[in-house]
Amino acid sequence: MSDTARGHYQNLYSVADFAQDSRMSTTLITPRTTQAAILTEELAPGQVLVEVKTSGICGAQINEIDGVKGDDHYLPHLLGHEGCATVLAVGPAVTVVTPGDSVVLHWRKGRGIDAKPAVYRWRGKQLNAGWVTTFNHHAVLSENRMTPVAHDLDPAVAALFGCAVTSALGSVTNLAHLRIGESVVVFGVGGVGLNAVQGAALMSAHPVVAVDLVDAKLELAHKVGATHTINARTADARAELAKILGKEGADVIIECTGAAPVIQLAYEASGPRGRVVLVGVPRKGNNISIYSLPLHFGKVLTGSHGGDTDPSADIPRYLRLVAAGKLKLDELITNRFRFGEINQALDMMRRGEIAGRCILSFG
Repeated sequence: MSDTARGHYQNLYSVADFAQDSRMSTTLITPRTTQAAILTEELAPGQVLVEVKTSGICGAQINEIDGVKGDDHYLPHLLGHEGCATVLAVGPAVTVVTPGDSVVLHWRKGRGIDAKPAVYRWRGKQLNAGWVTTFNHHAVLSENRMTPVAHDLDPAVAALFGCAVTSALGSVTNLAHLRIGESVVVFGVGGVGLNAVQGAALMSAHPVVAVDLVDAKLELAHKVGATHTINARTADARAELAKILGKEGADVIIECTGAAPVIQLAYEASGPRGRVVLVGVPRKGNNISIYSLPLHFGKVLTGSHGGDTDPSADIPRYLRLVAAGKLKLDELITNRFRFGEINQALDMMRRGEIAGRCILSFG
């Protein structure tokens, strides 16, 4: 990341003087404990004012900050797309949530109005935000980017349903169409990859192979269902996969690293009719080279867009698994930070020092 981009990123998360700008009203309220001044009157149709309790940090946020997909043309820019919040106020025509509701915040569209994004002002400039942001204590969000959940659901666990859980389980079921007894390989077992391992185990896949460079992540993967683990830093992943899978290759591969060489290995390690789902996104310009003929005879290579998840339908289903003790999420939260420690959390993620998911708390 360039020095200029890093400067924007550091300033963005240290300021406490931004506000939503609205042509409909100039009334602003600055609560004593908030880190933002938020419009609380005349919300637009479909807009919802929330107080964010917790936010996860997805690898996609690191990619945005580091410009993996290219330069960010929207600086200064609010980020964050998985979290848990309390609804404070709703705009006209909002029917999915009411004030006082506890909600999961997610980037995939759910039920409700696709409202116009909030427009904030910061130091005389427009502070860009999308339909959902979670790296701010208070936010004005689109109704269809939140799903109500029980008030007693741990806010740290609830945040994971914004992306880590839903993207992973959706990739396994909606995109890979995993069947009982099929073999699965997951490359990169961070927040999303660990849940892909869990999903495969819940579907009675066998074997379930986790591949990563960090032993701590592989240990977590084993705890949540991996039958085999491979540290690609210390072992030849291609040779180890061949020993485990044999000549037939894997039925399903979930690729979460976004590294072009790993994507190519994933494609080659899949079977003749294997399904390879790309969750990780390569850096712009890092192209892959594959032998495409197998794609004409049943092999599938596809990209994941949040696992094609329908949050309004899927989150309640997954929560039943949590209640039944079948989906383990507490174990996946390995690091917790206060919001003011976000830079430390991001740097630790870059260095691979966080085994599972880290959670930011505003409390």
